[in-house]
Formats: sequence, structure tokens, C-alpha cells
Amino acid sequence: MSINNKLDILAIVAHPDDAELGCGGTLIKHAEVGYKTGIIDLTRGELGTRGTPEKRELEAMEAAKILGLSVRENLGFEDGWFQDNYINQLKVLQKIRQYQPEILITNAVSDRHPDHGRAANLVVNAAFLSGLPKVKTHINKVEQEAWRPKKVLHIIQYQLIEPDIVIDIKGFTHKKMKAILAYDSQFYNPTSTEPSTLIASKNFIDNTQNRGIFFGNYAMIEEAEGFTMSFTPAINNLFDLV
Repeated sequence: MSINNKLDILAIVAHPDDAELGCGGTLIKHAEVGYKTGIIDLTRGELGTRGTPEKRELEAMEAAKILGLSVRENLGFEDGWFQDNYINQLKVLQKIRQYQPEILITNAVSDRHPDHGRAANLVVNAAFLSGLPKVKTHINKVEQEAWRPKKVLHIIQYQLIEPDIVIDIKGFTHKKMKAILAYDSQFYNPTSTEPSTLIASKNFIDNTQNRGIFFGNYAMIEEAEGFTMSFTPAINNLFDLV
């Protein structure tokens, strides 16, 4: 994957596989029509019951190919313990300025895993600060320009939250599920000798597919991914709703 300083959509999430589960179809759909997309994972998921950080890194890169990403990075924050603080905000802010995404996607505002809500707050705060010219950051000793994404969206994860918008992903679910199952140390694998976990069950995978149908029902379409927003979206005219 080549690195280009400008991305259209960037997902910054707590763990490898968070973006695949929450917005994999959306990333694939936009990449296939020419938008540049990327993922930055904050941690290596080293506290996960199954697998190893090294195995998960390989899985993440395989998933990146399936998603059609232009960029995938890992900031190496401490899984389970990272905080929304000055040091981490600056690290995330530097990446936002480096890739200058128009749309930023991050974790659910609240969820079963405490890393998810904490990552959401961290990314939202960094995105705001990234737009302040008096906040000075550098990359390769060159001062970065201020940059604030136009919109920040939150995926919906284990805890069911009513979406503010849904994205039609009909025709992209198969690839999304392939990207998810690239994490064969984490998800359902009948031949695995790893410990049993909630997300490693066949039921979890089935529910992931069914959730696409559930979110599609909100807009009377077949399959969708849901997002929440901390702002009211505007449209140019009523026919944009059609």
C-alpha cells in the first residue's frame, strides 16, 4: 500500500478489526469508486484473549488488502489502558494533519469495551485541535498545516445504538465479511484450539451479517451500516434525500 498524504476517508479506531466490523462495507464501497481510504489502529489488541499481537498485525494487513485501503498504520497505544490525554491527542492530531481526511470515522460513543468510548473521545478531541493553527506539530522536522475533517462519524459496535444515518452497502457485504474473517485468530474458526470467546462464536458472525439487514430496515434498503454523529447534517435540497 502506497502512502499518499491526502485521504478522503480515514478511520481511527481502538483495535484492529473495529473498522472492519463497523464500517468495512462503507470503506470498500468508497474505495471501489476511487476514493482514497485508510485505517489507523490505536492499539495492537494485545490484551485479546485469542491470538497474538504479531498474528493480528498480519491479519490486519490482509484485511487492508481486501478493503482496498491506501494506508493502514498502528500507533501502538497500550491496549486497555490508553487515555484521552495531551500526548495521545498530539499523536492522533499529527496523523489527521498528515492524511488530511475529509471524513473521519471512529469508534462508538459508548460501548461494552471501555476502549471504544475512550477512543471516540480521543479522536473527536484531536480532530478539533487539529484545526487550530496555534497548535504546532511537525513531521520529519517540517511544520504541519492545521486541518480539521469536515465530518466525524461514529460506528455502532456491540451495544446497539440508533443510527443517525445509514450507508447502503448492498453488494459489498461479502467482501466485508471476508475482511472480518481475515482475523482468523479472533473470529469463528471451527478448527481453532484457541479459548472460546464471545466474538469467536458463530452466533457473533451471524449477528454481524444480520445487523446489516437490521440497519437497512431504517431506510427500507437491503443492507446498510449505521453511524451516529454529534452534529446535524445539512443537505442542499430535498431531492438529495432520494
